[in-house]
Amino acid sequence: MPNRLKPGDRIEIVSPASSITVDKVALAMTQLQEWGFRVTLSDHALDHTEYLAGPDEHRAADLQHAFDDPDVAAVFCSRGGYGCARLFPYLDLDRIAATGKPFLGFSDITTLHLALNRRGLITYHAPMPLTLSRERETWVLESLRAALAGENPFHPAAPRGQTVIGGRAVGRLTGGCLCLVTDSVGTPDAIQTEGRIVLIEDVDENPHRVDAMLTQLLNTGLAQAAAGFVIGEMTGTDTREDASIGRRPWREIVTERLAPLGKPMVFEYPFGHNSAMLTLPMGAMVEFDADAGTLRLMEDSA
Repeated sequence: MPNRLKPGDRIEIVSPASSITVDKVALAMTQLQEWGFRVTLSDHALDHTEYLAGPDEHRAADLQHAFDDPDVAAVFCSRGGYGCARLFPYLDLDRIAATGKPFLGFSDITTLHLALNRRGLITYHAPMPLTLSRERETWVLESLRAALAGENPFHPAAPRGQTVIGGRAVGRLTGGCLCLVTDSVGTPDAIQTEGRIVLIEDVDENPHRVDAMLTQLLNTGLAQAAAGFVIGEMTGTDTREDASIGRRPWREIVTERLAPLGKPMVFEYPFGHNSAMLTLPMGAMVEFDADAGTLRLMEDSA
Protein backbone atom coordinates (compact mmCIF):
# COMPACT_ATOMS: atom_id res chain seq x y z
CA MET A 1 0.00 0.00 0.00
CA PRO A 2 1.12 3.64 -0.39
CA ASN A 3 2.87 5.49 2.40
CA ARG A 4 0.70 6.31 5.42
CA LEU A 5 0.11 9.97 6.20
CA LYS A 6 0.28 11.41 9.70
CA PRO A 7 -0.83 14.78 11.09
CA GLY A 8 1.47 17.54 9.89
CA ASP A 9 2.20 15.87 6.55
CA ARG A 10 1.78 17.97 3.44
CA ILE A 11 -0.74 17.26 0.68
CA GLU A 12 -0.21 19.02 -2.65
CA ILE A 13 -3.24 19.70 -4.86
CA VAL A 14 -2.45 19.54 -8.57
CA SER A 15 -4.54 20.00 -11.74
CA PRO A 16 -3.28 17.56 -14.40
CA ALA A 17 -6.47 17.76 -16.49
CA SER A 18 -9.09 20.54 -16.67
CA SER A 19 -9.15 23.77 -14.68
CA ILE A 20 -10.64 24.62 -11.32
CA THR A 21 -11.24 27.80 -9.35
CA VAL A 22 -10.06 28.56 -5.85
CA ASP A 23 -13.61 28.56 -4.45
CA LYS A 24 -14.04 24.96 -5.65
CA VAL A 25 -10.96 23.73 -3.77
CA ALA A 26 -11.55 25.71 -0.57
CA LEU A 27 -13.86 23.24 1.17
CA ALA A 28 -11.56 20.29 0.51
CA MET A 29 -8.55 22.24 1.73
CA THR A 30 -10.39 23.12 4.93
CA GLN A 31 -11.41 19.49 5.47
CA LEU A 32 -7.86 18.21 4.98
CA GLN A 33 -6.53 20.87 7.34
CA GLU A 34 -9.10 19.85 9.96
CA TRP A 35 -7.65 16.33 9.73
CA GLY A 36 -4.27 17.82 10.63
CA PHE A 37 -2.60 17.97 7.22
CA ARG A 38 -0.80 20.89 5.62
CA VAL A 39 -2.32 21.63 2.21
CA THR A 40 -0.74 23.51 -0.67
CA LEU A 41 -1.66 24.25 -4.28
CA SER A 42 0.86 23.53 -7.02
CA ASP A 43 2.20 26.48 -8.98
CA HIS A 44 -0.25 26.05 -11.85
CA ALA A 45 -3.17 24.40 -10.05
CA LEU A 46 -5.51 27.32 -10.82
CA ASP A 47 -4.36 28.00 -14.39
CA HIS A 48 -6.89 27.96 -17.20
CA THR A 49 -6.36 27.44 -20.93
CA GLU A 50 -9.63 26.57 -22.67
CA TYR A 51 -10.50 23.01 -21.55
CA LEU A 52 -7.14 22.45 -19.84
CA ALA A 53 -5.57 23.74 -16.63
CA GLY A 54 -2.78 25.41 -18.57
CA PRO A 55 -0.17 24.08 -21.03
CA ASP A 56 0.81 20.41 -20.92
CA GLU A 57 4.34 21.28 -19.84
CA HIS A 58 3.10 23.24 -16.82
CA ARG A 59 0.60 20.63 -15.69
CA ALA A 60 3.18 17.87 -16.06
CA ALA A 61 5.83 19.90 -14.24
CA ASP A 62 3.48 20.43 -11.28
CA LEU A 63 2.69 16.72 -11.10
CA GLN A 64 6.32 15.61 -11.39
CA HIS A 65 7.49 18.21 -8.87
CA ALA A 66 4.87 17.15 -6.33
CA PHE A 67 6.17 13.59 -6.43
CA ASP A 68 9.83 14.67 -6.47
CA ASP A 69 9.50 17.13 -3.56
CA PRO A 70 10.43 15.26 -0.36
CA ASP A 71 8.22 17.60 1.68
CA VAL A 72 5.07 16.49 -0.20
CA ALA A 73 3.56 13.35 1.33
CA ALA A 74 0.54 12.89 -0.98
CA VAL A 75 -0.61 14.19 -4.37
CA PHE A 76 -4.29 15.05 -4.73
CA CYS A 77 -5.85 15.87 -8.12
CA SER A 78 -8.21 18.85 -8.02
CA ARG A 79 -10.57 17.48 -10.68
CA GLY A 80 -10.78 15.40 -13.85
CA GLY A 81 -12.19 16.65 -17.12
CA TYR A 82 -9.60 16.06 -19.82
CA GLY A 83 -5.88 16.20 -20.38
CA CYS A 84 -3.97 13.56 -18.42
CA ALA A 85 -2.99 11.45 -21.43
CA ARG A 86 -1.26 14.49 -22.94
CA LEU A 87 1.23 14.52 -20.03
CA PHE A 88 2.96 11.20 -20.67
CA PRO A 89 5.79 12.61 -22.84
CA TYR A 90 6.80 14.91 -19.97
CA LEU A 91 6.60 12.53 -17.00
CA ASP A 92 9.04 10.08 -15.46
CA LEU A 93 6.40 7.56 -14.43
CA ASP A 94 8.94 5.11 -13.02
CA ARG A 95 10.33 7.79 -10.71
CA ILE A 96 6.82 8.81 -9.68
CA ALA A 97 5.81 5.25 -8.85
CA ALA A 98 8.97 4.66 -6.84
CA THR A 99 8.05 7.39 -4.34
CA GLY A 100 5.23 5.34 -2.80
CA LYS A 101 3.20 8.50 -2.27
CA PRO A 102 -0.60 8.34 -2.18
CA PHE A 103 -2.06 9.65 -5.44
CA LEU A 104 -5.76 10.47 -5.47
CA GLY A 105 -8.41 11.30 -8.06
CA PHE A 106 -10.85 9.79 -10.55
CA SER A 107 -12.54 10.45 -13.90
CA ASP A 108 -9.79 11.57 -16.34
CA ILE A 109 -7.27 10.62 -13.63
CA THR A 110 -8.04 6.99 -14.58
CA THR A 111 -5.36 7.39 -17.25
CA LEU A 112 -2.69 8.02 -14.62
CA HIS A 113 -3.99 5.31 -12.30
CA LEU A 114 -3.56 2.69 -15.04
CA ALA A 115 -0.02 3.84 -15.83
CA LEU A 116 1.12 4.00 -12.22
CA ASN A 117 -0.53 0.71 -11.24
CA ARG A 118 1.45 -0.92 -14.07
CA ARG A 119 4.57 0.30 -12.31
CA GLY A 120 3.55 -1.10 -8.94
CA LEU A 121 2.14 1.99 -7.22
CA ILE A 122 -1.23 1.46 -5.57
CA THR A 123 -3.29 4.63 -6.14
CA TYR A 124 -6.68 5.84 -4.95
CA HIS A 125 -9.84 6.25 -7.01
CA ALA A 126 -11.10 8.99 -4.73
CA PRO A 127 -13.35 12.03 -4.48
CA MET A 128 -11.48 15.18 -5.49
CA PRO A 129 -11.66 18.79 -4.31
CA LEU A 130 -14.23 19.50 -7.02
CA THR A 131 -16.28 16.55 -5.73
CA LEU A 132 -15.92 17.77 -2.15
CA SER A 133 -17.01 21.31 -2.99
CA ARG A 134 -20.52 20.07 -2.14
CA GLU A 135 -21.60 18.38 1.09
CA ARG A 136 -21.15 14.60 1.13
CA GLU A 137 -22.25 11.83 3.46
CA THR A 138 -20.01 11.24 6.46
CA TRP A 139 -18.83 7.82 5.27
CA VAL A 140 -17.53 9.36 2.02
CA LEU A 141 -15.19 11.58 4.02
CA GLU A 142 -14.29 8.84 6.48
CA SER A 143 -13.32 6.50 3.63
CA LEU A 144 -11.03 9.18 2.21
CA ARG A 145 -9.47 9.90 5.60
CA ALA A 146 -8.87 6.20 6.18
CA ALA A 147 -7.09 5.85 2.83
CA LEU A 148 -4.77 8.76 3.61
CA ALA A 149 -3.97 7.21 6.98
CA GLY A 150 -3.20 3.85 5.38
CA GLU A 151 -6.28 2.24 6.92
CA ASN A 152 -9.09 0.19 5.37
CA PRO A 153 -11.13 2.55 3.12
CA PHE A 154 -14.05 0.12 2.65
CA HIS A 155 -16.35 1.87 5.10
CA PRO A 156 -19.10 -0.35 6.58
CA ALA A 157 -21.74 2.38 6.19
CA ALA A 158 -21.33 2.49 2.41
CA PRO A 159 -24.10 0.90 0.31
CA ARG A 160 -23.48 -2.55 -1.10
CA GLY A 161 -23.55 -3.45 -4.76
CA GLN A 162 -26.57 -5.19 -6.27
CA THR A 163 -25.87 -8.74 -7.42
CA VAL A 164 -26.12 -9.40 -11.15
CA ILE A 165 -23.96 -12.54 -11.32
CA GLY A 166 -23.10 -14.16 -8.00
CA GLY A 167 -19.79 -15.62 -6.96
CA ARG A 168 -16.46 -14.62 -5.47
CA ALA A 169 -13.12 -13.63 -6.95
CA VAL A 170 -9.77 -12.41 -5.68
CA GLY A 171 -7.60 -10.08 -7.74
CA ARG A 172 -6.15 -6.63 -8.09
CA LEU A 173 -8.48 -3.69 -8.63
CA THR A 174 -8.27 -1.95 -11.97
CA GLY A 175 -10.46 0.11 -14.28
CA GLY A 176 -12.29 3.33 -13.56
CA CYS A 177 -13.92 5.67 -16.04
CA LEU A 178 -14.93 3.50 -19.00
CA CYS A 179 -14.01 5.93 -21.77
CA LEU A 180 -10.49 6.31 -20.34
CA VAL A 181 -10.17 2.56 -19.92
CA THR A 182 -10.94 2.01 -23.61
CA ASP A 183 -8.75 4.97 -24.63
CA SER A 184 -5.82 3.14 -23.01
CA VAL A 185 -6.18 0.08 -25.25
CA GLY A 186 -3.30 -0.16 -27.70
CA THR A 187 -1.02 2.14 -25.70
CA PRO A 188 2.02 1.13 -23.61
CA ASP A 189 -0.08 1.76 -20.50
CA ALA A 190 -3.18 -0.15 -21.53
CA ILE A 191 -5.41 -1.58 -18.83
CA GLN A 192 -4.36 -5.01 -17.54
CA THR A 193 -7.40 -7.17 -16.85
CA GLU A 194 -6.17 -10.75 -16.54
CA GLY A 195 -7.33 -12.11 -13.19
CA ARG A 196 -8.35 -8.64 -12.04
CA ILE A 197 -11.46 -7.06 -10.60
CA VAL A 198 -12.52 -4.42 -13.11
CA LEU A 199 -14.26 -1.26 -11.94
CA ILE A 200 -16.48 0.47 -14.50
CA GLU A 201 -18.29 3.82 -14.35
CA ASP A 202 -18.74 6.85 -16.59
CA VAL A 203 -20.66 10.10 -17.03
CA ASP A 204 -22.71 11.74 -19.77
CA GLU A 205 -22.16 9.00 -22.37
CA ASN A 206 -24.87 8.11 -24.86
CA PRO A 207 -26.18 4.55 -24.41
CA HIS A 208 -24.76 3.37 -27.73
CA ARG A 209 -21.31 4.66 -26.69
CA VAL A 210 -21.47 2.54 -23.52
CA ASP A 211 -22.31 -0.40 -25.78
CA ALA A 212 -19.41 0.46 -28.11
CA MET A 213 -16.87 0.71 -25.30
CA LEU A 214 -17.90 -2.57 -23.70
CA THR A 215 -17.83 -4.18 -27.14
CA GLN A 216 -14.26 -2.91 -27.55
CA LEU A 217 -13.28 -4.67 -24.33
CA LEU A 218 -14.95 -7.84 -25.59
CA ASN A 219 -13.42 -7.69 -29.06
CA THR A 220 -9.93 -7.27 -27.60
CA GLY A 221 -10.43 -10.15 -25.14
CA LEU A 222 -9.85 -7.83 -22.19
CA ALA A 223 -13.31 -8.39 -20.74
CA GLN A 224 -13.00 -12.18 -20.98
CA ALA A 225 -9.71 -12.07 -19.03
CA ALA A 226 -11.21 -10.27 -16.03
CA ALA A 227 -12.06 -12.08 -12.79
CA GLY A 228 -15.11 -9.94 -12.06
CA PHE A 229 -16.88 -6.65 -12.75
CA VAL A 230 -17.85 -3.97 -10.24
CA ILE A 231 -20.17 -1.51 -11.95
CA GLY A 232 -20.77 1.90 -10.46
CA GLU A 233 -22.98 4.56 -11.99
CA MET A 234 -23.25 5.50 -15.67
CA THR A 235 -24.29 8.96 -14.59
CA GLY A 236 -26.63 10.71 -17.00
CA THR A 237 -26.66 7.92 -19.59
CA ASP A 238 -30.31 6.99 -19.16
CA THR A 239 -31.36 10.57 -19.96
CA ARG A 240 -29.18 10.88 -23.07
CA GLU A 241 -30.19 9.90 -26.57
CA ASP A 242 -28.93 10.15 -30.12
CA ALA A 243 -32.18 11.15 -31.79
CA SER A 244 -31.26 9.32 -34.99
CA ILE A 245 -30.85 5.90 -33.35
CA GLY A 246 -32.70 6.05 -30.02
CA ARG A 247 -31.64 4.92 -26.58
CA ARG A 248 -31.70 1.98 -24.17
CA PRO A 249 -31.23 1.72 -20.37
CA TRP A 250 -27.56 1.36 -19.58
CA ARG A 251 -28.10 -1.52 -17.15
CA GLU A 252 -29.64 -3.56 -19.96
CA ILE A 253 -26.63 -2.82 -22.15
CA VAL A 254 -24.09 -3.80 -19.49
CA THR A 255 -26.02 -6.97 -18.67
CA GLU A 256 -26.26 -7.99 -22.33
CA ARG A 257 -22.58 -7.38 -23.03
CA LEU A 258 -20.95 -8.68 -19.84
CA ALA A 259 -23.29 -11.12 -18.06
CA PRO A 260 -22.78 -13.93 -20.66
CA LEU A 261 -19.15 -14.11 -19.50
CA GLY A 262 -20.41 -15.61 -16.23
CA LYS A 263 -18.06 -13.55 -14.07
CA PRO A 264 -19.14 -12.21 -10.67
CA MET A 265 -20.75 -8.82 -11.27
CA VAL A 266 -22.63 -6.17 -9.31
CA PHE A 267 -24.38 -2.92 -10.18
CA GLU A 268 -24.67 0.25 -8.08
CA TYR A 269 -21.37 -0.12 -6.24
CA PRO A 270 -20.71 3.24 -4.53
CA PHE A 271 -18.17 4.93 -6.78
CA GLY A 272 -18.10 7.14 -9.84
CA HIS A 273 -19.56 10.46 -10.87
CA ASN A 274 -22.13 10.52 -8.10
CA SER A 275 -22.51 11.89 -4.60
CA ALA A 276 -21.83 8.62 -2.75
CA MET A 277 -18.38 7.25 -3.43
CA LEU A 278 -15.85 5.16 -1.56
CA THR A 279 -12.13 5.74 -1.89
CA LEU A 280 -10.84 2.63 -3.67
CA PRO A 281 -7.23 1.32 -3.72
CA MET A 282 -6.43 0.77 -7.39
CA GLY A 283 -3.88 -1.98 -7.92
CA ALA A 284 -4.47 -3.50 -4.47
CA MET A 285 -5.47 -7.12 -3.89
CA VAL A 286 -9.12 -7.41 -2.93
CA GLU A 287 -11.72 -10.10 -2.39
CA PHE A 288 -14.88 -9.47 -4.39
CA ASP A 289 -18.05 -11.07 -3.04
CA ALA A 290 -20.74 -10.45 -5.65
CA ASP A 291 -23.38 -12.23 -3.56
CA ALA A 292 -22.85 -9.79 -0.70
CA GLY A 293 -22.07 -6.85 -3.00
CA THR A 294 -18.79 -6.09 -1.23
CA LEU A 295 -15.08 -5.62 -1.76
CA ARG A 296 -12.60 -6.46 0.98
CA LEU A 297 -8.99 -5.38 1.16
CA MET A 298 -6.67 -8.37 1.47
CA GLU A 299 -4.12 -8.18 4.25
CA ASP A 300 -1.26 -8.75 1.82
CA SER A 301 -2.36 -6.22 -0.76
CA ALA A 302 0.98 -4.91 -1.93
